[in-house]
Parts: sequence; structure tokens; C-alpha cells
Amino acid sequence: MEQTLKGIPETLLIPLWAKAVETKLSNPIIKDYKAVEMLEQIDYDFKKFDDEWATQISIAVRTEILDNATKAFIHKNHDSVIVNIGCGLDTRYSRLDNGKIRWYDLDLPESIKFRNQFFKETDRYHMIAKSVFDYRWIQEIPKSKPVLIIAEGVFMYFTKKEVIELIDKLVEAFHGAEMLVETIPNSLVKQSKKQDLIKKQYQMNVQFNWGVKNGRELEKLNKQIKFIEEWHYFDYHRDRWKSIRWLSLIPLFKNRFGNRIVHLRLD
Repeated sequence: MEQTLKGIPETLLIPLWAKAVETKLSNPIIKDYKAVEMLEQIDYDFKKFDDEWATQISIAVRTEILDNATKAFIHKNHDSVIVNIGCGLDTRYSRLDNGKIRWYDLDLPESIKFRNQFFKETDRYHMIAKSVFDYRWIQEIPKSKPVLIIAEGVFMYFTKKEVIELIDKLVEAFHGAEMLVETIPNSLVKQSKKQDLIKKQYQMNVQFNWGVKNGRELEKLNKQIKFIEEWHYFDYHRDRWKSIRWLSLIPLFKNRFGNRIVHLRLD
């Protein structure tokens, strides 16, 4: 299968690779057999990721965290709506579907076109081929049921102005919804801009633009955002983090280099 994605959409291949690699381990953090299946069908040089063990573990950990948080939401809200912003080749719906939820995977048209080779829509599963800033997508989401919005591996590529604009729209449209957002620290944003971090690591022409000190900072973006909790990647599966295992015990290092999943409510 020919693979021609460039720029931000190309980054959807990194989590696919990471989850496929994890699934093949003897004691995996997560199991994503669909990721393994897709990886084997895509003609792409995945070997260039082989040395990125920290990235691979990070994605496995964030997948576990997001899976558990999403399952908890679905357990409380059996008949609910899930919106997955920047879905890429994510398989979470197929792994967590309870037979009642309605799920909407949102991504850029070129990403959804690529995704269509592996996934099919149903009466409860839908794909939306739009930029998250093309706010017409909001009209496609039911508002009569509890809503959970997932933003995994997305917001760090936007500017702070873009993040605030998007958050304002989400608060306005989804009153009472919950949200799971992946955040990175400001230090990684500065490093990305100064050293072309992603370009050097993955030969991809994108960079990080937005980060926060901690999850509570997101309350500053809009007065109707309420912080619920957060999960730091370094706190999970410490035996897999090699030297980072010990460095992450130092609060300064942990806060400067570790990602988080932040759980919010849009009041």
C-alpha cells in the first residue's frame, strides 16, 4: 500500500508503529492487534523509528491511560457520544465499544482518506473529514447525550491562540461535556523550536507550538473549564523507562520532560 502522507498527517504513523511494537512484546502494556494488521499493510520505512524507545513507551502508556479514562466515562454513561479529535489511525472505538455509544473520529481529509482503507462507518461509528478548525463538524455531533472529547497527540501542534479559539468553541457547543487532553511541557516546545526536534528525530516537517506547566493551567484558557485530574506518563510502568526511571523521581526533570493526560469538564 503506497504511503504518501506529509507533515502533520504523517505523524499518525508514529502511534501506529508504537502500538504495534508494544502488542508484539511478551508482556505488553496494551494490546492493539488492529495496529499490527495495519502496520503490515503500509509501505513505509518504519525502521527509522526503531531507536525511539522513549517515544514508543510514551505512546503505549498514554494509550493505556486514555483507554482506562474512556472506559470509566462509558461505564458511567452507557449511552454516550465520544468525539476523537485528530484520530489518525486510532482503534479505540473497536476496542472499547459497549454496543450503545456513538463514536465520531475527526481528522484532516487526507488522514480520513487514508483511514478509510482500514475502517468502515456504521450507524454508531462515523468519520468526519474536516480540520478541527472547520467548525461545521460540531453540527454533526449529537448534543442530547453525555459527550466525551478526546484530544490525543493534537494540541501541542497548535499555537496558544488556536488552542484558546478551539476551547472557546468547544465550551460553547458542548456544555457539560468532559475532555481528555494530552499536554506537553513548555520546555519541549522551546526545544522543538530551537532544535527542529521532530524533524531531526523523524524527518517530519512539523514542530510543537503549545505546552503547559501542569493540567491546572488549562483552567486559565476559559473560565468555564474545570480541572478534574491528570495522569503523568512517568508514573506508569516505571520498569520500562530505563534511565528516565530514576531521573523522573526529580520533580524538576519530571515536570520539564514528561507528558500528561488532563481530564477536564466544560461547565
